[in-house]
Amino acid sequence: MKHDGTHAGSPWLTILATATGLALDSIRAHKLRSALTLLGMIIGVASVVLVGAAIDGLGVYAESSTARAFGTESYLIAQIANVGRMTRSERAAKLRKNKPVREEDIEYLRMVTGGQILYSPYRNRVEDVKTDTATFEGAMVLGVAAELAEIRDVAIEEGRFFTQQEEDTRQYVAIIGQEIRDKLFAGASPIGKRIRIRGFDFTVTGMQEKLGSTGGQSQDNQVYIPEPVFKRLYGTDRSMAVFARPRPESGLDFDAALDLSRVALRTRFKARPGAPDNFDTLTPEAIRGFVGQILGIIAAVVVPVTAISLVVGGIVIMNIMLVSVTERTREIGVRKSLGARSSDIMLQFLTEATILASVGGILGLALGAASAFLLGLIMEVTLPVTMPYVVLSLLVSSLAGILSGWYPARRAARMDPVAALRAE
Repeated sequence: MKHDGTHAGSPWLTILATATGLALDSIRAHKLRSALTLLGMIIGVASVVLVGAAIDGLGVYAESSTARAFGTESYLIAQIANVGRMTRSERAAKLRKNKPVREEDIEYLRMVTGGQILYSPYRNRVEDVKTDTATFEGAMVLGVAAELAEIRDVAIEEGRFFTQQEEDTRQYVAIIGQEIRDKLFAGASPIGKRIRIRGFDFTVTGMQEKLGSTGGQSQDNQVYIPEPVFKRLYGTDRSMAVFARPRPESGLDFDAALDLSRVALRTRFKARPGAPDNFDTLTPEAIRGFVGQILGIIAAVVVPVTAISLVVGGIVIMNIMLVSVTERTREIGVRKSLGARSSDIMLQFLTEATILASVGGILGLALGAASAFLLGLIMEVTLPVTMPYVVLSLLVSSLAGILSGWYPARRAARMDPVAALRAE
């Protein structure tokens, strides 16, 4: 078959354009069937996009909540500072290896490196907090230094954190979380009001901004009190934690400050040169790494399961294409008798299947993105639609179209033209 000069340089473009035109004509001729065929692929792609957005949204939420609850430039030093669960044997091994961090060790750190680094002890107890008319059960009472507000970027929505003078003079003052405010004061301003802890009255000087949950634990049920007052209430612990961060005016970056604290404490605890630290440290990066690992495991399990819906969508396309081939047997015989090659017939049906899958993928992507946006607004969270999941869903949907269309297209291409023309 000869071509005129118009298409002499691009015969494959002509063949592809013809196949695409025939495929679109077939899709338009069977609108309802095509729409139902698209539905499986749309749902599959939307599911992958929405699940991906949820996983990435969890990562964003975990990072922001970690920054609010832990601080962005702070680090923790303790006998045991671990992210995630430990077995009983792992905990016992750490208790044998690591030294307890006591009050005098914190004073040593302040004496040696306090000019460059801020330190705050960090002790906690679970305790009921009361007023004359209400009780909040299971509050987290924290004994800290006034510097903790700066160390951990504690954001106060109303009032203020307690001062160094109030800490030094052992004033019974407290900063509470919003859950405690809602329970004890019915949402009214708590500033200047009294709460009772272990029978002692505390004046509320501040309310922390809402933090939400971190690791499944609420951060809005906390009560901050000066560490010397905490010591009066609960006595001295065998070991405590200490938060630290470089002073802004020191010029130290995070890593340099952490190394300085480690060197000082290794000297204090007489750790041998080259031996591992005989205490634990915990950084925001370690927490983010742990959260990323957990989300990676979730993605590895959930995303393939969700992608099965794309396979189902591909099977639907294959079934519909097989029906289409059967219905159009006579058309195939006519085309072959007029000179169409087997490759032309195959390309026609393969193009039709690929168009169905690709259009379904694009519509599914739009549906998934819209669903993520609406859910984000309703739940007040960020559900970002990221490029890896977009590429994954569109790539899988296109491959599903090609693979599911291959067998029907091959079947159509191998038809005998004489037998096809005899078909009713």
